[in-house]
Amino acid sequence: MKEKTRIIGEYTSNKKGPLLFVTAGVHGNEPSGVKALKKVFSELEKTKPEIDGTIVGVMGNKAALEKDQRYIDEDLNRTWTEDNVKNQDPETQEQREMHEIINVLEGHPKSQYSKRYFLDCHTTSSDSLPYISVQDVHDNVKWSHRFPTYIVKGFSDIVYGAIDHYMSRTGLTGFVFEAGQHTSEASVENHEGMIWLALQEANNLDVEKVSCYPECVERFNENNAPSQKTFEIVYRHEIKKGDSFKMEPGFKNFQKIKKGQLLATSNGGEIKSEWDAYIFMPLYQSQGNDGFFIIEEV
Repeated sequence: MKEKTRIIGEYTSNKKGPLLFVTAGVHGNEPSGVKALKKVFSELEKTKPEIDGTIVGVMGNKAALEKDQRYIDEDLNRTWTEDNVKNQDPETQEQREMHEIINVLEGHPKSQYSKRYFLDCHTTSSDSLPYISVQDVHDNVKWSHRFPTYIVKGFSDIVYGAIDHYMSRTGLTGFVFEAGQHTSEASVENHEGMIWLALQEANNLDVEKVSCYPECVERFNENNAPSQKTFEIVYRHEIKKGDSFKMEPGFKNFQKIKKGQLLATSNGGEIKSEWDAYIFMPLYQSQGNDGFFIIEEV
């Protein structure tokens, strides 16, 4: 079965409890979550710590990961619409990948677990502090505040078809974790730290039993987790088909911007900020239809 090769690892102590469903590489140019999951499962199999329930690690866009490109036909993080999920005759590579991931999740039904959590691992094209992107439904936001990093609300309310939107509407609790820049080794470490923290919070893992634990998590806490702040998206600049878009150089996630500041050019025209706020996810890669977002502190 194709779904078997998609599973990076699965671990349980055969005790009842929650499911922690971790996805990585939903964008094929973001391999750090896959690397982190392989490290986590290697450690779990080596030290055999007790956990409540089960953790499953799942590869996202396998075809795009093999080619080190964001996607093949369309963005896998935009395909999770109700129409696409219902369609059993997928039209694109990403829709086929989506159905395979759903099949893995459906192999772990709600009835088998006390609760189901998800964690979707991503990275960014520009240098960035780590942050959680969370949809404000169910107990997602409350859950996200158990983790020591920036929190951004509202992405899936603006961009429909993201994997976390699907997970939330099918009853799982969780969020997306953006660990840093695509190719940074720190991103792998940040993903690993977040996965261990999620195992501690969701599956009652005694982290002292894990030989590599406090190191990567302590660095995560000390280097990357400022005093916890929550932001909300107030604007998205969409790149439409045929647009010629170029971000001004040098922007980083959570960088303060001023009203009137030049942010980008599109089709020969200047795009200036209408806000005294923060810039979020500035686009510095060839693929993608989100030029940038504007966020404000809540």
